[in-house]
Amino acid sequence: MLSRYLRMLLLMSTVGSALRILVAVACCLGIWQSLNLARADYLFKQDTEQSVRAAIRLVPDDSDYYMRLSEFEPANARNLLTESLRLNHYNAQADVELGLQYETEGDFAQAEKQLLEAYGVNRTYMPRWSLANFYFRRNRMPEFWTWARNASAMPKEDIGSLFVLCWRADPDPEQISRAILNENPDMIRQYIRFLLGKDQANAAAEVAPHLFRAGDSESDRPMLFSIVNRLILSNNASASSTLWQRLIQQNWVVADGAIPYNASFLHEPLGVSFDWTLQEYPGLHSWPGSSGLETEFSGSQPDDTTIAEQTEVLKPGKYAMSYGYQTTDIPATSGIRWKIIDAESEIVLQESPYLSSDVFLYSGFGFSVPPTAHLVRVRLAYRRTLGTPRISGMLNVSSTRIQALP
Repeated sequence: MLSRYLRMLLLMSTVGSALRILVAVACCLGIWQSLNLARADYLFKQDTEQSVRAAIRLVPDDSDYYMRLSEFEPANARNLLTESLRLNHYNAQADVELGLQYETEGDFAQAEKQLLEAYGVNRTYMPRWSLANFYFRRNRMPEFWTWARNASAMPKEDIGSLFVLCWRADPDPEQISRAILNENPDMIRQYIRFLLGKDQANAAAEVAPHLFRAGDSESDRPMLFSIVNRLILSNNASASSTLWQRLIQQNWVVADGAIPYNASFLHEPLGVSFDWTLQEYPGLHSWPGSSGLETEFSGSQPDDTTIAEQTEVLKPGKYAMSYGYQTTDIPATSGIRWKIIDAESEIVLQESPYLSSDVFLYSGFGFSVPPTAHLVRVRLAYRRTLGTPRISGMLNVSSTRIQALP
């Protein structure tokens, strides 16, 4: 009985030792494998042909290693990319690279097949963009526009290169819009920036309404203001006014219909030419507030300056401009006056008497807008009167108003 018990203890001891040995061997193998992987990763990141080859010798089943080596060995690229795909059938980048390799070799049918396989395993932007490129290079325009539209439906952070490709295919903004425009706000913003970069403000204005449906008023309003400003700079009264009115109708801009906009200077200018632009110069500072526009002249301001300005779209005809104001320590020959200016020709259509009054005063003047003046600027300006020193004091404009006359 005792001997049997001893034999059992001996057997258990032997089995335990064997298990411990197996565990130790497994741990050693794991450590060795980890070291191999770490060493291979280190070599791969050295990014030379020799280091990538060495990484493959250590870890021969990593798909990415073969794909990278194919770039160092273009003569053997097809075999290396094929091996990369054998190791990882879902490596869409390898599919794309292999498709490009077939295209380089003139096997266009196999190239197309490989690129479509890339899309089959990965439906992100990259395979779609690659297919659009392929069909563009092959001058297969129907397929190009199909895949350009597919690519635009899933934009990445920057798809400017897609717009460039579309522009090369057809430099017609309307055609591009019809072909690829969708309601993705990121795509719309990128497309508008692209159009503005191509000096296509009119086309950008046509795209802009899509942001009313898909965008955000706070973040997208400055972009739409930039379109309005570009249209005004090109003297496009119709398009700039239309987009401005759309901003108001969509409640992206709060307006009461008065001319000028923000007639009493109650809020900070919006940064669009259809609102006030307040100029700052050394010695001249203006700010809006509850009492209107206040401007301080220190006596060191330039001799000829714009204090405030706003662009208007006014139909040809007769108008009256009225305004309330008061000055402090400003002489009668102040050099401060309102001007109505043809925005395109810079011709002064009319100007007010000098503004100077120690008491609050309502004043005004009449002017006419000719048929040739599509846009006019309402400008409050200072110009030092000949033979007088620069003024020093305060100007407060409480309100302004422009009305059409019968």
